[in-house]
Amino acid sequence: MDLEDDPRFTAGLGTEYGQKDAMERHTPVRGPSAVIPATGRSDPLADFAKPFETITPRRQTLPLVLNSPHSGRVYPPRFLAATDLDPLTLRRSEDSFVDEIFEGAVSYGIPLLKAHFPRAYLDVNREPYELDPAMFHDPLPAHVNTRSHRVAGGLGTIARVVADQTEIYRKRLPYSEAEARIRDIYMPFHETLKVLLEATFQKFGKAILIDCHSMPSTPAPSGDGDHGRPDIVLGDRYGTACAPALVDRAETILQSMGYNVARNNPYAGGFNTEHYGAPALGLHALQIEINRTLYMNERTFERTRGISRLARDMTKLVRKLGQEVQKGLNLEPHRRAS
Repeated sequence: MDLEDDPRFTAGLGTEYGQKDAMERHTPVRGPSAVIPATGRSDPLADFAKPFETITPRRQTLPLVLNSPHSGRVYPPRFLAATDLDPLTLRRSEDSFVDEIFEGAVSYGIPLLKAHFPRAYLDVNREPYELDPAMFHDPLPAHVNTRSHRVAGGLGTIARVVADQTEIYRKRLPYSEAEARIRDIYMPFHETLKVLLEATFQKFGKAILIDCHSMPSTPAPSGDGDHGRPDIVLGDRYGTACAPALVDRAETILQSMGYNVARNNPYAGGFNTEHYGAPALGLHALQIEINRTLYMNERTFERTRGISRLARDMTKLVRKLGQEVQKGLNLEPHRRAS
């Protein structure tokens, strides 16, 4: 099956990318410092040595693809010059260290796509053009979605606020800045993810996307160890994005490790889960949200000792899911009536 043949996987994502080297492993460095221009062509690629990378095993042996779209923590000077917020405040939107937590699974034959750009700069778990018109000083094109609930909350493709509703930018942006970030980073990121999923499907006859995220321990993060939320939330868009048996197994494995697990509450899955999950086509997407208090200090953004155990457990979870799928786990999109 070619994902190019299904409009679910091509609508709004474009066809020209020019980022072949984005899949190389690298250490990102900051680009040149400059203010975001009021006019003229923006150049987001100058902000990052490489905006994202794919870490691939020598040979893919399991039909899973890991995606960490919100763990990027490179804040370029050009972006910082446009905000009055300090770096720690900006980092409240990050899924800090999630890429590290899941990277161990690569050694078991599973590729990992990870962002280096931060979520406060660009959110690839949104539609390509979910934008708040109040952020821009020129009119937005007709194709822009200005009315989604995510835009209303200030968390569109270009976020207006960080996680605690603090405004990011000191003044309005030119629309050209949003267009450049979407064209030069968002589109290549999703093309890379689509290629990984297509290659997985071609090799195994199925493909499972694990979209990897973290969540604050409480709706207003306090960093004080308050377990106001479960340890882990599994999101499958209320049963529409992946086979029920896959979520059942993930929940069982996690519970056997001692984790408190919830489904779809408060996170059912974002754009990636909804867009790439098509169980009837053999394409499954499961979002995993991890309570940050398990592995980090939410106030200082420092790793805690719990990150080692969590990384081992997530590697074990992903490996077991992949192995059980290979052994014939039922991936029918709907449960059989009893």
